[in-house]
Amino acid sequence: MKRQCFYSFNYAPASWRISMVRNIGAVEGNRPATDNDWEAVTNGSDPAIERWIATQMKGRCCTVVLVGSNTADRKWINHEIVKFWDKGMGVVGIHIHGLINQDKKVSIRGKNPF
Repeated sequence: MKRQCFYSFNYAPASWRISMVRNIGAVEGNRPATDNDWEAVTNGSDPAIERWIATQMKGRCCTVVLVGSNTADRKWINHEIVKFWDKGMGVVGIHIHGLINQDKKVSIRGKNPF
């Protein structure tokens, strides 16, 4: 059986880097949320965001936290980490600060979100 990961990340400042990593998921059938989908979700209420996250987590065996310069201490990233951890599922972090953005620049290393 094919296993699928949930990706946890701070969307806005690192979207280019995130898409580079998430596109690897095309091999496993993990379609990234489009910008429009993500904006619609984040404009919702906290319960609506929690429901969306819960839906996205279904069928996943672990979460991969893509750690950018502003990932640590983000409300929804913390929520996702705790949910997976509490279910005894795998949680791993990957620093993405060394990947280039659309302007061919790298960012500073972010704090550990764990």
